[in-house]
Amino acid sequence: MADLTEKIAQAFNPVEQLNEYSSVKKVIGVVSGKGGVGKSMVTSLLASWMAKEGNRTAVLDADITGPSIPKAFGIKGRASVNENAHLIPMKSKGGVEVMSINLVLENPEDPVVWRGPVIAGAVKQFWTEVLWEDEDYMFIDMPPGTGDVPLTVFQSLPIDGIVIVTSPQELVGMIVEKAVKMADMMDVPVIGIVENMSYFLCPDCGKKHKIFGESHIDEIAAKHGIINVAKLPMDPEVAKAADNGTIEEINLPEIGAIADAIKAL
Repeated sequence: MADLTEKIAQAFNPVEQLNEYSSVKKVIGVVSGKGGVGKSMVTSLLASWMAKEGNRTAVLDADITGPSIPKAFGIKGRASVNENAHLIPMKSKGGVEVMSINLVLENPEDPVVWRGPVIAGAVKQFWTEVLWEDEDYMFIDMPPGTGDVPLTVFQSLPIDGIVIVTSPQELVGMIVEKAVKMADMMDVPVIGIVENMSYFLCPDCGKKHKIFGESHIDEIAAKHGIINVAKLPMDPEVAKAADNGTIEEINLPEIGAIADAIKAL
């Protein structure tokens, strides 16, 4: 019965093809079970790291109702359209190409009040109608949860793997399991888990303070056979950089470990 269900799903949700002028070698989804855990920040840090290593890197902002990628990279203005009616992604100072709903709205402050199918359709359009030229890595910043958009991305885009972003609270740990199980159901490998806000490093004594309690992420990762786990500190400088559009100036070695896992795909 499960095989039949999968075949029916594939028949009604074929993988969307890029336009003839575009090429993307690896597609990495960045997901979270709930909002507010720093998923977009981790997406931006991963893309920045890859670009600094000389890779052609892109971010498709699939969080249509809560887009924050352009702000993190300091990108303003509206995307243009070329002679073939393809949207041209805007480029950060570090060379990361970005497409987001905020770059096509007349007023980026306007809310996007769309139903799920329309939002999912917009994500597909960002994949098929944008000029993604020779990208080595594309990161897809997905909205939190396991709703329409993550399902659309898993079923309709050629995802090579996902990175799950979480925080230390026990409740979030339970939600992480939901994201892992969804990836298993969709036959998408989990490359690694990033636990954001894992601890605060005291600048005076150098001691790690676990503000949100003990982490359970290693247990969850071991349970599901996930070997790559990165624990990011609570760092006001990182949050400040994301707010100021200077996320590319941040270098966290923990992010490099996840980037290495992505390159090893």
